[in-house]
Amino acid sequence: MPDLPEVWLRGPLPQVPPLLQPVAHALLQAREEVAHYLAGFPAEKLAVRPLDLASVGFHLRHLTGVLDRTFTYARAEPLSEAQLAYLAAEAQPPTHPGAVAELVQAFHNQVDAALAQLTATPEATLPEWRGVGRAQLPSTVIGLLVHAAEHTTRHVGQLLVTSKLLAG
Repeated sequence: MPDLPEVWLRGPLPQVPPLLQPVAHALLQAREEVAHYLAGFPAEKLAVRPLDLASVGFHLRHLTGVLDRTFTYARAEPLSEAQLAYLAAEAQPPTHPGAVAELVQAFHNQVDAALAQLTATPEATLPEWRGVGRAQLPSTVIGLLVHAAEHTTRHVGQLLVTSKLLAG
């Protein structure tokens, strides 16, 4: 990763509609950074909350969950019971050996699912209204997709700072 330019400087992704390129680039950059910076991170520190910050494990689970939920809303679908259960458990990350790799892989898989949805999203649908949450707060397809990207990058930044703090 250090020898490559950031994802957005590597050119367009051939299958992704032009207006959704920034979303795809942000998600791919996040995936690379999570993999790079959490390589070797100890599973026993996944639930540690230094200075009362959110834990690395929370951020990893939250990254996966938010992508899943926002892209579900973008498809105009309600959240499933499994998604609601995942949301409720985000703050309790696993700490068993192998948990870091499992959580990173789950995030990678969710990014792959998001990219597949981006490639199948017609640009003409981007301004369509979408309701968010039980209250059906107003958004649009593009609003949800852009929010998913910015929310992901924000949490990746927090995750990286917390993981460095814990690494000493």
